[in-house]
Amino acid sequence: MLVETTMKYYDKKYDLNCAECMIVAVNEVYDLNISKQTLMTMASFGGGMAIGSVCGAATGAIAALGIMFTTERGHQSPHVREMTSKFLYEFNRRMNSLDCISLKEKYYECETRCSKMMIVSAEVLQELIEDYKDYYSINR
Repeated sequence: MLVETTMKYYDKKYDLNCAECMIVAVNEVYDLNISKQTLMTMASFGGGMAIGSVCGAATGAIAALGIMFTTERGHQSPHVREMTSKFLYEFNRRMNSLDCISLKEKYYECETRCSKMMIVSAEVLQELIEDYKDYYSINR
C-alpha cells in the first residue's frame, strides 16, 4: 500500500520533491494527521538537501519514522535511532548508495525521474514499520 500511495504522489501533477512525497504518502497510509507546517519541513530535503547529499526519498522516510515512533524526543526513543540505522543500511544495501548525485547518475530517467529510489524507500520503510508496529505504537 505504501509503495502505491508513494507513486501516486510522485506524479508530476502534485509537484512534490522526494522527501515531501514520502511524508505525504506515509501521512495518508498511516492516517497520521501531520500538519501542513510539518509537511513543509521536508521542502529543504529534496535534491539531497539541495546539494546532492543524502537522497530525499531516504530522508523523507527516516523523518516519517521519527514522526511515527518518537514518544516525546529522540533521547527517550532509542528504538527510532535503531530503526533509522536499519532503514539507511537496507536502503544503501539495495541501492548501493545513499547519495543523491550517484543515485541519479545510475537510476534517474527523464520520464520516471527518481521512481526507483522512491519505490525502494517505500518498500524498506513499510517493512520496518511492519517489523516494529507490534512493539511500539504509532503516533496518530
